[in-house]
Amino acid sequence: MEIPPRVVSTIIEPETIRLPKTGELDPHFGLTRSAINELVLPTPRNNFKPPVKSFVLRQLGAKKGIRLVSFASLKAYVYARPETGKAA
Repeated sequence: MEIPPRVVSTIIEPETIRLPKTGELDPHFGLTRSAINELVLPTPRNNFKPPVKSFVLRQLGAKKGIRLVSFASLKAYVYARPETGKAA
């Protein structure tokens, strides 16, 4: 009797993710653009200390750039929040 080969499934997680487009949800956690922005930008709601790491990638001399969010930091933040069944 021949033993079938084992199938190993590996999930590859990105190092960083971009913010979802306006009106779309993040495919990894289902968060909106504004929800992620509240986690990565210093605001009064987070005492100007964002709980999730991010950075802006800009070309030299550019005023605008691409905000990249640390996937590991966002994942740790999401998984550290137990489900309460209540709206936050």
